[in-house]
Amino acid sequence: MLGGARRVSLAEQLIRSAKRMGHDVNLISYELLTEVPIALVAEVVVGLKWSDPEVVDDICRLCREREVNIILPFVDGAIEIAALCKEKLPEVFIPVVEPGLAGTMFDKLEAAKIFKEAKLPIPRTYNALNAEMPAIAKPRHGSASRGIRIFHNIDELMHLDNLQDYLVQEYIGNNREYTVDCYVSQKGEILVTVPRLRIEVMGGEVTRTCTVANQTLIDMSHEVLTYFKFTGPVTLQFLEDIDSGRFLLMEINPRLGGGVICSIFAGAPITDYIIEESLGSAVHPTTDWSPETLMARYQKEAIFFNSNISSR
Repeated sequence: MLGGARRVSLAEQLIRSAKRMGHDVNLISYELLTEVPIALVAEVVVGLKWSDPEVVDDICRLCREREVNIILPFVDGAIEIAALCKEKLPEVFIPVVEPGLAGTMFDKLEAAKIFKEAKLPIPRTYNALNAEMPAIAKPRHGSASRGIRIFHNIDELMHLDNLQDYLVQEYIGNNREYTVDCYVSQKGEILVTVPRLRIEVMGGEVTRTCTVANQTLIDMSHEVLTYFKFTGPVTLQFLEDIDSGRFLLMEINPRLGGGVICSIFAGAPITDYIIEESLGSAVHPTTDWSPETLMARYQKEAIFFNSNISSR
């Protein structure tokens, strides 16, 4: 697990999936600190930052020493790292996109350009000088909604520091946000697509979400997955413009999303697919998942004794 610090529930699902198939799973999470919640179910290994030029070699060394069979990224910065590891560790199952595409998806401005080239519906995207108000500015390299600004005045927008590092798009106030949890086999077959409404979000992380049987979102997701030839777990973000009825693609995160637990409990066997494909077993598409499955997230503490954090 690369950056799986808070993904305790997902780790538990991986363990359950493996046990149903008669296998045990030993989890290792590659982190910057040992005192993170994933330590409740996994061994935490302190590693390097994603920006460190030695991080790929460090992860590959760890995987060879510990005979790791699967690598999964859990944060945006780890996706391209996992893709680079895939090139060096052909014996390890690493269901991610190639490095170039991973890097593009992590850059909101570049991603918007290729979405337009693919003729996918996205919010109107502006050159800042020609932006219509109101507009929203998103950091090119950001996640969890950090740094997003809404502008109602062009002069204020033009005074935004480092404006070239932002994606500027139309602001749609009357909206609903959706996530679609997807899994594509290594052979390119779309196995499952589950839309869910993002009802409540804290710090960019969904805390209340519900699966919905929205065929428009399912069809749009198939179009996106097919166009970009994704494999493995993919998380798509859509925005519904309630006034116009438009569904607009916002982001593609080629990794497991934080709220994927909702889709798994609704019947999407995503962790099963990961284990099965790593074993070389056959996988089959499913549409047998339950709409109106609601996930409400709560806080649970992990306690660490004798933690000398004040000296760090």
